[in-house]
Amino acid sequence: MSAPDTDVPTQKKRHRPPLLGMWAGLGLVAILFLGWLFMTVGAGTEDGAESETPVTQMDGASGQVEQVSPADAATSDDVTINSPAADAD
Repeated sequence: MSAPDTDVPTQKKRHRPPLLGMWAGLGLVAILFLGWLFMTVGAGTEDGAESETPVTQMDGASGQVEQVSPADAATSDDVTINSPAADAD
């Protein structure tokens, strides 16, 4: 069933303010999201600054997990990988 009396120009006029309000709301959300995104990316550590977040480090031999400061964390230069083939020699 269709509506008995459709007046498209009047309906357009009546729906325009709510539709514009919805678009304005979407625009505000987009602006707030971009602001939040830039603030989050900009809040990272600066060049040369130490991170305060503790690093989880696991000992490969014992499987023991410990929290260490970023300055004390092992780097890729400190890690030695022993393959089973190397142990057989």
